[in-house]
Parts: sequence; C-alpha cells; structure tokens
Amino acid sequence: MSSSSAFFPSSSSSASSGSSGSSGADLRTARLLLRPWSDGELAAVLDGTRQPHWAADFPDDGDRVIAGFTAGNPDARGVYGQRQILERDGGHVVGAIGLFWPPRDGAVEFGYGVVPSRRGCGYAAEAARAMAAFALAAPGVHTVCADVELSNPASCRVLEKAGLVRWSSDDQLARYRLTTREAAPEPVQEPAPEPADG
Repeated sequence: MSSSSAFFPSSSSSASSGSSGSSGADLRTARLLLRPWSDGELAAVLDGTRQPHWAADFPDDGDRVIAGFTAGNPDARGVYGQRQILERDGGHVVGAIGLFWPPRDGAVEFGYGVVPSRRGCGYAAEAARAMAAFALAAPGVHTVCADVELSNPASCRVLEKAGLVRWSSDDQLARYRLTTREAAPEPVQEPAPEPADG
C-alpha cells in the first residue's frame, strides 16, 4: 500500500498471523472499527466483486495483496491477525491493518494501509495506535514494530503520530517500534496535602 508500512514482515514471509481460525472481536476507536476479514470480504476483494459498503477506491493494490495473503493463511483471520479498517460513521471499508503473528522474541510486526480518498484524515495513525496498544496487551508481547520505506515519509509520520519511535534505518528502510515500557502511562501523582491551619 502506498501510504503504509511494509505489509509483510521483514523477518519471514511464511509466519502464521493468527492464534486461531476464529474471527475475533472488532477493535473500536473514536472513528473506526478494525474488523477481522470474513471469508466473503476476502472472496469479493480477490474476485473483484464490488461491495456497496466499500469506499469508492477500495480495494487498492495493497488491499488485494493482503487479502491474498490472508486467504492463503486462515490463521491470519484470528484475533491477532489481519483486519479491515471501517469508518464507524457510514460503515465504509477504507483500508486494512494487521499483525504478523506469532511474535518472535516478544516482538510482533504490523502493517497497514488506507485508501487514497481517506488519507490525510488521521485514520492511519488512529488505526495504528489502536493496533499497537492491542498487540502490546497480548500475552508474551513487549514490542510492536513496523518497517517503512524511506521513500514514504507520510507513513513515517503516521507511525510517529501513533507513538512509535524510529530506532534504526538503512539505505532503504526506517524501522519503528513501541515497547510496553515506552507505552506505559506515566504514574499519576497525588497532589500534596494542604498544610493544616494552625
């Protein structure tokens, strides 16, 4: 997807992306639903059957790639797998996001993409923030990460807005991550007691 991180994990192209074949629950944000792909949605994207609840420019090339990956890996539809991004207001499908499960040494990669008509609305950062928080709450996960081509500065900004930190790069890719330590909320400090009148 042109405004996204790489949709396939850099360390392996054959990793299973879900813990089971179950569909899992929707993730909700202020404006979006992140819904596991259904068999019907996958088939419609792959065979080109237009659906009335899709944004006019969904699916784009990246959505077709991830639908093919998900269709070929049934576990990618599990609770920790791939999802469609839907607008809560109107229910239009506007992109895709997902984890590449299982984690390796406590780290799990994710990828995302939003169709051109919805870019610039903050949807990608909102979805990425929700997916990162969800991943960090999973058993055994302490790091969520994404790789972005350096030629895609918009996606770098998305990850930064979602709270990820650039931790390394090479000639082609910037690597972003968020750890449970970095994501932990700052402790709330109780106000100091007022001095007693005396």
